[in-house]
Amino acid sequence: MLKDKSSSAIVAVRDIDRAREFYANVLGLDVSRESMDGVIEFRTGNTLLVVYESEEAGTNRANAVVWSCGDEIDAIVAKLEAAGVKFEHYPEMEDLRIKGNIHVSGNMKLVWLKDPDGNILHLNNI
Repeated sequence: MLKDKSSSAIVAVRDIDRAREFYANVLGLDVSRESMDGVIEFRTGNTLLVVYESEEAGTNRANAVVWSCGDEIDAIVAKLEAAGVKFEHYPEMEDLRIKGNIHVSGNMKLVWLKDPDGNILHLNNI
């Protein structure tokens, strides 16, 4: 039914201007479209990330958006570190060791960070 339909990630934020600054200038996403009612669509690979204002922003305690970064993950994390991004560390996760801001298990690399509203963003090399 939906297997051939496009989908987008959607993230609620409390302050759309602060979100625009973070997603465009810190994460480096291009604005694809912006509506008059404060919804911003960012281009990310072959998909869209839709950001909108909501009182419920940041209440999700799970991953909101996931990016597959492949072999570029170390360079991307270094750029985010240089931009002052604070990373999440989960030492309680079994079979993962933390090297800097990257959780590692064998060849798998996992990274978590939050946007200004507390939405959890996840990067991996898968």
